[in-house]
Amino acid sequence: MAFRVIETHAAPRAIGTYSQALRSGSLVFLSGQIPLDPKTMAIVSDDPRAQIVQVFENLAAVIVAAGGELRHIVKLSVFLTDLAHFPLVNEVMTERFKPPYPARSAIGVAALPRGALVEMDAILDLG
Repeated sequence: MAFRVIETHAAPRAIGTYSQALRSGSLVFLSGQIPLDPKTMAIVSDDPRAQIVQVFENLAAVIVAAGGELRHIVKLSVFLTDLAHFPLVNEVMTERFKPPYPARSAIGVAALPRGALVEMDAILDLG
C-alpha cells in the first residue's frame, strides 16, 4: 500500500532522518515529538509541565496537517526521563482529551534528544 508524507511548518522540523508523519490508508503514524518551539527549534522550558504541553501542541500541529484531531489518536506512547512526571501527563491529557482515551504506554528512559524531559509519538485512525 502506498503512503503519504505529512509535513507542516507549524511543528518542529525533523532533526534526523525521519518524517513528521506518514499516512497509510486510514492510519497516520506520527514520529516522536519533543518540546521544541517550531520557530526557534529550542526546548521551550526546563519546566516538565511546559514541556508536556508543548509536545501536545507539536503533535496537534502534525495531526491537523494530516486532517485529524487529537481525538483521532488510538495509541499514544510517552517517553519520560523521570516517571515522577507521569501525573503531569495525566493532568495535561484531561485538559485536552475526553473519554474514551487513547491506548497509552509510558516508558522511562535514560535520556532524550536535546535534553528533553518528554517525547511522545502517536498513531491516528482517520477512518
